[in-house]
Amino acid sequence: MKKKWWHESVVYQIYPRSFNDSNGDGIGDIQGIIQRLDYLKELGIDIIWLSPVYQSPNDDNGYDISDYYNIMDEFGTMADMEELLEEAKQRGIRIVMDLVVNHTSDEHMWFVESKKSKDNPYRNFYVWRDPVDGKEPSEQGSFFGGSAWEYDEKTGQYFLHIFSKKQPDLNWDNVNVRDEVYKMMNFWLDKGIGGFRMDVIDLVGKDIDQGVIANGSNLHKYLQEMHKKTLANYEVVTVGETPFVNTEIAKLYSGEDRNELDMVFTFEHVCLDEVPNKGKWNCRKLNLQELKQVLSKWQVELHNKGWNSLYWNNHDQPRIISRFGNDQEYRVLSGKMLAILLHMMQGTPYIYQGEEIGMTNIRFESIDDYKDIETLNMYKEKIENGYKHDDIMETIYIKGRDNARTPMQWDESVNAGFTDGNPWIKVNPNYKNINVLEALKDEDSLFYHYKKLIHLRKTNEIVIFGDYKLLLEDHPSIFAYTRTLGKEKLLVVCNFYEEETKFELPKDISYKNIEILISNYKDSTTDIQKINLKPFEAVVYKLTKE
Repeated sequence: MKKKWWHESVVYQIYPRSFNDSNGDGIGDIQGIIQRLDYLKELGIDIIWLSPVYQSPNDDNGYDISDYYNIMDEFGTMADMEELLEEAKQRGIRIVMDLVVNHTSDEHMWFVESKKSKDNPYRNFYVWRDPVDGKEPSEQGSFFGGSAWEYDEKTGQYFLHIFSKKQPDLNWDNVNVRDEVYKMMNFWLDKGIGGFRMDVIDLVGKDIDQGVIANGSNLHKYLQEMHKKTLANYEVVTVGETPFVNTEIAKLYSGEDRNELDMVFTFEHVCLDEVPNKGKWNCRKLNLQELKQVLSKWQVELHNKGWNSLYWNNHDQPRIISRFGNDQEYRVLSGKMLAILLHMMQGTPYIYQGEEIGMTNIRFESIDDYKDIETLNMYKEKIENGYKHDDIMETIYIKGRDNARTPMQWDESVNAGFTDGNPWIKVNPNYKNINVLEALKDEDSLFYHYKKLIHLRKTNEIVIFGDYKLLLEDHPSIFAYTRTLGKEKLLVVCNFYEEETKFELPKDISYKNIEILISNYKDSTTDIQKINLKPFEAVVYKLTKE
């Protein structure tokens, strides 16, 4: 595989609304991000993925865009955005923007025009269909609950919205839509952004009349056209959010000679604590063997044929320490274990804001304290269907998207140093113990652990290009694997749980010298034939044959 600059890069995702507020209105903003760039430089990241900052009525926190060429008033101005690009560049950090082009806001000029009449020039920018037997054109549901079809009284047709009814789907089969998207992408690329994270990009080739939502027959053709007309002219990185991807399709997206995307997000590993085919709100306990199988499959099958995105957290996922770790007694230890497990794999790691200090899920007692449209729609639907409030809240505590959206915890002052005003969503009350200021003062903190992992990736080619092999496939509590490149081997051993357990080195692993690269305990042993692993212990050994 040809070496690319982003192979050794580490991405930090910022959810602007919750990151840092510079003007006291309770909402994070672009100037707030600029104020914290030195902190991110200290961490060692190379890329900031910025969740949407475009003009938006905020039905879905910016993922409903009304103007791709302007900045949301709450976040600042285009001048602020240009300043952010320049300040980040001076620190060697690139800004990757969110590209949301499966749908727009219903307040976007294109849709406002589209609704006016059936013969409006913008009518075909969206997906309109006649009623069938006086009802919706199909039984297609929205990801946010209810039908994906909304009736328009004026023109007597339905329009498609796979998400909120305020997020009508664009018609990508219309060449004019595609040309407008490419024009907009080039506008931002010319400003010097470092690439795009593409929101639900596997939906843009849909064939709704055949019931095909994801991975439609024209999808790869459109992505190759996009690459030719935009991305090919710049040295940038792209990642596709692809909820319906498998390893075979991922190779099509990210194969280095296919001219589509650089990498994709798979959702397989973050769906393992769901009851199969029952949706995200039906929870079950994680089975470690399943996690090993899924992550290993992606490591092995994409090796030299594509590229992985490595992530535990993002703005749509609950906090990983609360989810797969232990957010109480072993918060730091389990957080370090999960970080080692992921960052030593092949792919580009993504750190979500607050992950590097061990932020946890939130438990608001009142549904009124939640802001996420998906959560509120689900709650309303369940209440109407007779579910109990307490039972619904328990699932929200586990899987709700607002778990990731509480304000960044900077220090122990009021509102965790996020704002001088009234925060748009409440701060997690544990901020007095879990915050950046405390982490920076403690050389053994999660922050410095992440910093070291980032440094290891940049100074050890084996982390980037080494072969992956899973060990102890059936062990109920150990996740162990090797990475091999030439005469070097990394042995990664993680105890996934708080009960102590024994690791026995497989007989086919030989070595002459051994060195501990990183561990979450100070007294981890180098006697690797048999290791008594302590609660959540994780160690990376570098083995050499000569």
